[in-house]
Amino acid sequence: MEWFKIFTSTGMVRVRTDEIVYVKADGNYCELVLTNGSSQKMTFQLHCFEDSFQQLRNNTFVRVGRSLIVNKLYIYIINLTEQILILNGKSMKEQIILRGSDLPRNPRNIQLSRDSLKQLMNLLLTEKGDNDHE
Repeated sequence: MEWFKIFTSTGMVRVRTDEIVYVKADGNYCELVLTNGSSQKMTFQLHCFEDSFQQLRNNTFVRVGRSLIVNKLYIYIINLTEQILILNGKSMKEQIILRGSDLPRNPRNIQLSRDSLKQLMNLLLTEKGDNDHE
């Protein structure tokens, strides 16, 4: 277990890395979404999270397009045709469906292009050391 700590102007947010499902950019803010369904909005841009995640001993986070970082542990389905990324896991309260921004019914306002999803899929296919049968 590894802890992710980020310091804000009012204090600190400390959370286990395996509880972070994704981080979504929203202008100069980011929303950190956890497995229990809660979220925390912070005044950081996405690149700050990306830099912090790279400092982790076991970095399971990957950037998907311009506005999203996901925890690879929770990637369940990548659907290129429908531009959908489904995140799920046994510690999650419920599965999360992220849709491309140009599609209807996109309440999370995530920008997912086919190209970014295809890059994600290729990254997962070529990674070494994954135990695909857990």
